[in-house]
Amino acid sequence: MSMVAHEYAHGYAALRQGDNTAKMLGRLTFNPVKHIDPWLTILLPAMLWFGSGGRFLFGGAKPVPVNPRNYRNYRRGDIIVSMAGIATNLALFLVFCGLAVVVGILGHSGPAGLGLLVPLQRVLFWGIWFNLLLANFNLIPIPPLDGSHVFYHLLPPELGLKYRQLSRYGFLILLALIYFMPGALSIMLLPAIGMLRLALSLMSPFILVPFGVV
Repeated sequence: MSMVAHEYAHGYAALRQGDNTAKMLGRLTFNPVKHIDPWLTILLPAMLWFGSGGRFLFGGAKPVPVNPRNYRNYRRGDIIVSMAGIATNLALFLVFCGLAVVVGILGHSGPAGLGLLVPLQRVLFWGIWFNLLLANFNLIPIPPLDGSHVFYHLLPPELGLKYRQLSRYGFLILLALIYFMPGALSIMLLPAIGMLRLALSLMSPFILVPFGVV
């Protein structure tokens, strides 16, 4: 759901900036089937999961197609569309935090229904963590991740062009980074880990069972 919302946000933001490519191709939808990529969503995660004995998993949704040439203002549109998915994940993070607190209040008010509320709150905690991960991961300035689109506009034009050409190798760079340098990736994800710890600390009076991810 979080990945679908992320991709939908890109398409909707692009539409608002003047590009209707995603809408024309039927990608401006919350239907998860439309966002399944045979390689990214199915084959790659399965290969990595079984190949690592269940210790390693990575995948994604099919990127929403956009045409930046249709933006009314290229620079502004590119930044807005790129950041829309990240902003959506951060918004969902706050929504899941609020729902987890509500579930915690209900759970502490009496034993009735506690057996259902405990797993429900754990699902919400995973929603909190996944959305923080998606937001933080996509901010990493490796093309074609969303953060690279913002970083690109901070570079001189000639250097920015060379930087964007890395996108053809970006996926391989990410896989190599995740598989061979997990320590480096952990450092890049420190903001997400820190925000999760802060959120769990603030919600501690309402936590029904510990959530031990970090």
